[in-house]
Amino acid sequence: MITSNNLSKPSQPGPIGVFDSGYGGLTILKGLREKLPQYDYVYLGDNARAPYGTRSFELVYEFTLQAVKYLFAQGCHLVILACNTASAKALRSIQQRDLPQIDATRRVLGVIRPTVEQLGACSNTGHVGILGTPGTVASGSYNIEIEHLNPGFVTTAHACPMWVPLVEYGEASSPGADYFVRKEINALLAADPQIDTIVLGCTHYPLLLPKIRQYVPEDIRILSQGDIVAASLEDYLHRHADMEARLTRGGSCRYLTTDSAERFSAAAGVFLGKKVTAARAIL
Repeated sequence: MITSNNLSKPSQPGPIGVFDSGYGGLTILKGLREKLPQYDYVYLGDNARAPYGTRSFELVYEFTLQAVKYLFAQGCHLVILACNTASAKALRSIQQRDLPQIDATRRVLGVIRPTVEQLGACSNTGHVGILGTPGTVASGSYNIEIEHLNPGFVTTAHACPMWVPLVEYGEASSPGADYFVRKEINALLAADPQIDTIVLGCTHYPLLLPKIRQYVPEDIRILSQGDIVAASLEDYLHRHADMEARLTRGGSCRYLTTDSAERFSAAAGVFLGKKVTAARAIL
């Protein structure tokens, strides 16, 4: 088991931290490692307290801050919140309130803004659909960011409460998944028939992509976050040479979970397409 210690010295380079409430962030990690394989990574899944999607803002913030501090203690100077719910409910508070007190030279980035930045070039009608967890949808974060970056866009967000359980219980490709996927897509498109771009606003949802494509008309574009976040991080590091210099380069990745390491190791293969060995983390 790995426990949290004091913050590493700022002068010591470290890995990129990637945090998610569970397994979904592994789809972001996969995109990062494909795009930026030279860096070292530490992935932390708070599986013992997942899912975050139905939890209050206060609890998501508290849990996310604990995870960020833990990853800082593991030597990370840069942490990616590879979780839409954590990005929606905790990122802004951590950036504005906590980082100046913890260490103003460290950075925490989310997945919502990079995704929204792509929409201006993707949507012709200006009508965008968001499929997400109840927590992400209730936060209104996508609506706020889209209105900020693309004034005049019409955003329709729709919660898909059964999609994460389908993925985590290994039912993403089962015939039973069709009902829930079709049901939510039909509801979204009925709410706004002019939608021409759909954002998969949960990192679990790429595993449902084959099913989703079956029920989304061919002329509607579907945005998945793995490649988008990876490209955004690459651009960020090009623009922030000081941070890039503080990252270790060895192509390694450690996997940590707050729940059973054996269970995590087995389930992670579904998301990554390969076996991994995880260790248990105590936040």
